[in-house]
Amino acid sequence: MTRSPSTPLPPPKARRRLRETAALTQDQLATRVGVTRQTVRAWESGRTTPRGQKREAYAKLLKTLAEEDAAQRAEPTPEPGTHTEPDPPSEPPAQHPDPDPVPAPAPVSVPEPEPEPVALTPAQAFDALYEFGAPALVRQAFLLTGRRESARESVERAFQAAWEHWPEVARDRDPVGWVRATAYEYALSPWQRFHPRHRNPEPPPADPGDRTLLNTLLRLPPRHRRTLLLYDGVGLGLPETAAETEASTPAAANRLLRARETVADRLPALADPQVLHRRLAELASAERLWSAKPPAVRSVGERRARFWTRAAIAVTVALIGTTALTVRTAPTHYEPPVSRGEAVRGVPPRVAPGSLSDEELELRQKLRDQLQAGPERLTPRLE
Repeated sequence: MTRSPSTPLPPPKARRRLRETAALTQDQLATRVGVTRQTVRAWESGRTTPRGQKREAYAKLLKTLAEEDAAQRAEPTPEPGTHTEPDPPSEPPAQHPDPDPVPAPAPVSVPEPEPEPVALTPAQAFDALYEFGAPALVRQAFLLTGRRESARESVERAFQAAWEHWPEVARDRDPVGWVRATAYEYALSPWQRFHPRHRNPEPPPADPGDRTLLNTLLRLPPRHRRTLLLYDGVGLGLPETAAETEASTPAAANRLLRARETVADRLPALADPQVLHRRLAELASAERLWSAKPPAVRSVGERRARFWTRAAIAVTVALIGTTALTVRTAPTHYEPPVSRGEAVRGVPPRVAPGSLSDEELELRQKLRDQLQAGPERLTPRLE
């Protein structure tokens, strides 16, 4: 499951940092690239990736911003009130006769050859990433959802998406952050409430303090809960937290403060961020969580990708067949519809002969009784 290489892009956090360093808003950058502000937010959060001409334009703009940032950092900034004076010319060293015109050869040290790095296959690199990041992500997803199976499934789905987009994830500077953002989105999806497992509640944590802290977290709005976990639980900075939650930095700070106030109102002992960080780690580590093996995750993701690919092909073939049948059976000319019959009043009766009179009946019988051929038929007699 590999894709053709495309123009490399910096990670989502670096994209946001370059834009903010250049004093550009998301609207201004979207205007320069030719997209909407929502698209730029999705690019900077890592939820979507630009493609085609938009990717080329976005990568070129980010490269320009990075070069400008590097040029500004390289320029020396003299301190105010100081003057730089040129150094006085140094006098040439005195020439002394060399008693030994032939220098002695210096000892040559041959460096030992360094071992060449072993290139990992995509499957091996994915397995290493999964074994490194999956346990911590499952614990974080448990703090978001309060359900062990939901946490495990969210992380596995996120890694399956990473395997599907592996060339892009492998080049990212923070692949764990890419998977974390996908896992959080899946864990907090509103469609999770319709899953059959939500009908049966899971047993809460055994410790009363852990149970109270988990209930407090689950009472927070999903956005506040995610912001609190990223900042106080994972330890991300405020700009990185804002980028991952697709919000501005002031909005992320406001969510963080409101979440801390809510937790501190119910649990005053956790008003200190350091204590809150330690308690979140203890709560996540106290649960017995597990995740599937990397080969199983890869195989399930590949089977799901093949299923949806075949389903898309089947739907496309059905649409093509339906279109062809419609074109084949469609009329080639306009046929006006037949109007429905209606009762019309005031029409004169149809003119038609009525019933025969007695004389007419007698004459008809007489004609039937006579011969059908002969002169009598040609020349009727007078009676």
